Amino acid sequence: MRNGSLFVLYAEHAGNTEPGFCPVCFRELRHDKNVREFHVRGFRDIFRGNKVHRNSGRRTIDGRLKSDHHCFMPSLSLHLPILQNWSCHNCGGCCRDHAVTITAEEQTRILSQKWTPANGIPENQPLFVEERRGLIGKEIRLAHQPDGACVFLDSHGLCRIHARFGEAAKPLACRIYPYAFHPCGDGLTVSLRFSCPSVAANRGTPLARQKRELKQLAELVVPANYRGAPPPRLTPRTQLDWEETLSVVEALDQTYADPEFPLAVKILQSLYWSQLVAQAKLRKIRGERLLELLELLVNAARIEIPELPAKSPPPSSIGMTQFRLLAGQYARKDTAASIDLSWRGRFQQFKNALQLARRNGTLPALQPGLAEMPVTALDAVSVQFSSASEEMFTRYFRVKLQGFHFCGAACYGQPVIEGYHALTLVYPVSVWLARWRAASAGRQIANHDDLQAALMLVDHQHAYSPALGHWPARRRVRNFATSGDLPRLITWAGELCTKS
Repeated sequence: MRNGSLFVLYAEHAGNTEPGFCPVCFRELRHDKNVREFHVRGFRDIFRGNKVHRNSGRRTIDGRLKSDHHCFMPSLSLHLPILQNWSCHNCGGCCRDHAVTITAEEQTRILSQKWTPANGIPENQPLFVEERRGLIGKEIRLAHQPDGACVFLDSHGLCRIHARFGEAAKPLACRIYPYAFHPCGDGLTVSLRFSCPSVAANRGTPLARQKRELKQLAELVVPANYRGAPPPRLTPRTQLDWEETLSVVEALDQTYADPEFPLAVKILQSLYWSQLVAQAKLRKIRGERLLELLELLVNAARIEIPELPAKSPPPSSIGMTQFRLLAGQYARKDTAASIDLSWRGRFQQFKNALQLARRNGTLPALQPGLAEMPVTALDAVSVQFSSASEEMFTRYFRVKLQGFHFCGAACYGQPVIEGYHALTLVYPVSVWLARWRAASAGRQIANHDDLQAALMLVDHQHAYSPALGHWPARRRVRNFATSGDLPRLITWAGELCTKS
């Protein structure tokens, strides 16, 4: 992929056994092999929500008028993350870690390109893998080389299709990574996948300067008659309109924007006041009154939690067991080359879970960089949380919040509060995996590189792994919240991190 490659697809209700549909390009999503795969079927109901009135500006909780719509189609607006840069640097990671399902039309186009050994494709190397779906359906995806790389990836990390015929000749899913479109009122908001190292490192061109490219791709993937989608629920029992939902999410974003507090403290503050909002009866607290309530609670959280609690109890033993199991799901290596759905593979997954559940057991070697070792070996590893790490995680949370990449259709259909609780777990899981990575390399200090690698691992799965959208995983997140282990895990991770 080169710099023009934009937008990753995302799916509705990724934990369902039935296929979902990407609300942006309307490709049908298949969850087979726990690998994100796409297949065009057509327009579905996710974008058939009621039209939402769009004001020229919206007041945030601090009283400012926010008008950040970048119009690129008639009556449709695009919200861009204000902190993020990205350009492709040809690492080839996305061409190894993702399986791409293509349409019959894309298959025909690739076949017409006449690939031969002279073009770098070995004679016996298949271009596609076809799999049956149901009685008469089938799915076509790009094949992979023996080392796991896409069949069209060359030794320099470049796409052979792109090199010979230009970017427009590539499958749509390849063109749009690592960006994601999500519904936002009667417009769309843009998020990014931090599984891409250039996204995690914030390398490349600011998104604000990519509006022309975004417009060109949007015209390919967004129907001309799109007029909006319904907002995600705040909680299972509470439904707000889009303006009110945006106010809650903006309040979360502004909590992270405050430079006065370290990251762990800002997460604790946001959990404190968002839980109070979730418990409130909001039927009569709407509009301006909701803004006033949010402002009051956000300010109260800053006063109530100015630093990490000095005498916070550790996470419960049951909570830590569930946490290690969650971290293990994030650390799995589910690619087309590594996934094993045989009985032997499934038994190995069960064995790995048993190892992770034991406090004094042995961590399984889940993938390169995460070696087999005693669970207790991680106790000797501290975390050097530099200013670069603080910036990266803060940017991560703000991009996901601004891009609505944590709830609703983008994340298993979760309500805002539940999806946010799951999002905050990215922080302690990343810290824990960074310690595991450092210990695997024989080091007692996990550095910024370990944290970035861990965050990339976690984001590869978050909101995309079907396992994380299933009932047991979602129930685990609810248990963390109701038992009090969620803020304890945040505090525990914050205490592990030392500033440098």
